[in-house]
Amino acid sequence: FAQSDDTKNILKDHTESKMKQETKMKNLKRMMAILMILMLTAGCAAAETLSLNGTVEAGVTVPVYAPIGGTVETISMEQGMRINKGDALYSYRTEKIYADEDGTVTGVFVQEGDDAEKMTERYGADMYIEGKTRYTVSASTSRAYSSVETMFVHAGEKVYVTSRNDAKRNGTGIVTAVDGSNYTVLITDGGFISGDSVSIFRDAENTEKQRVGRGTVARLSPTAVNGTGAVVSVAVEDGNTVKRGDLLMETLSGTFDAYEMTGTTVKAEEEGVITAVSAEAGTAVNKGDVVAKIAPISGMRVEANLSADDRNALKAGDQVKVELESDESKTYMGTVRYIAELPEEGTEEVTYKAIIDFTPDENVYFGMSVVVTSEAVSGKISSGDE
Repeated sequence: FAQSDDTKNILKDHTESKMKQETKMKNLKRMMAILMILMLTAGCAAAETLSLNGTVEAGVTVPVYAPIGGTVETISMEQGMRINKGDALYSYRTEKIYADEDGTVTGVFVQEGDDAEKMTERYGADMYIEGKTRYTVSASTSRAYSSVETMFVHAGEKVYVTSRNDAKRNGTGIVTAVDGSNYTVLITDGGFISGDSVSIFRDAENTEKQRVGRGTVARLSPTAVNGTGAVVSVAVEDGNTVKRGDLLMETLSGTFDAYEMTGTTVKAEEEGVITAVSAEAGTAVNKGDVVAKIAPISGMRVEANLSADDRNALKAGDQVKVELESDESKTYMGTVRYIAELPEEGTEEVTYKAIIDFTPDENVYFGMSVVVTSEAVSGKISSGDE
């Protein structure tokens, strides 16, 4: 049975079509196999999350040294208290120096931070007060009216003084010292000049029978004001008018070599938490004594333990996420500072401490529990720059 040419052509086309379909199926299977291999490979390299439990710790504690020796007046800090830069930690008890009389301040030679005693040696006083009473009389009863009553004067009694050169210069005074027939009168009112020869009476009428002596007027020296220790504040300026009892200056007693502090309060130099307080109110401290310790907020870090299996899965410089256990919405980026080469002591399993730096905010406190996570690829933690 002979086939026609048309039949042969049809059979040929059918055969070729079948072969093409078989080729396509083979290519599709090959591509599926490759894709499966890629998927399996990707699955093996898929990210694995490493999770560690950690605690917020103080990386360092800073001692607070006494800048000067003295007696502690008040303590404003307590262990566990959070303090800001500039907050008062404690204060010193000062020696307050007051004016002994009414007058005008002259020659203020001290300023905050000075050694009061050295200033006294240099200038004769730390400052002077020129009182309202500027004259004194050195007198004697040898020139008194001759009677038993006028031959004796008494300390504290009021007397009336008149210049023998000019009767218009007169006033009153108080006997301040008696030494036998000699005595001293402090002029409390009136106008005189130094060198005036004066007569002294017991009555305002200057009755001759009440004359208790004669003497010479001299200018009263300004009152020297001196202190001891370090000057922490000066309350007056040259030329100020003061009354008796007004505060002039305050000093601190104690050691004060290279003294630089002014004021009586020691303040915190940075934000942190008080971890220890060794000073007490009413006790003495020496310059350089450690009176407290502060854990700076800037030194906060996370400490977490790695198992021996995970020891090589983390390295210095890797980026990690720090999450507060108490509030999972609070997360922070951290950087591994280092991992200890030696294992932790006193643990059942071999673990290595990882130290992680991060930037805390007001929600973070020392001692908080955190979860540290990082993604590992093929058993190796990927750092932020990979």
